[in-house]
Amino acid sequence: MTIHVSLAPLVSLIAGILILVMPRLLNFIVAIYLIVIGLIGLFGMGNAHF
Repeated sequence: MTIHVSLAPLVSLIAGILILVMPRLLNFIVAIYLIVIGLIGLFGMGNAHF
């Protein structure tokens, strides 16, 4: 059995957990998330499975 994990859902899950744990980090986490998603979109890594 193989498990394929996409990067974008994994990043959003981690960001959501961090926001729940430390709500004051919301702006920082959202900014990092948007940068990461933008880089994934620019470099075409959205179809890569890890």
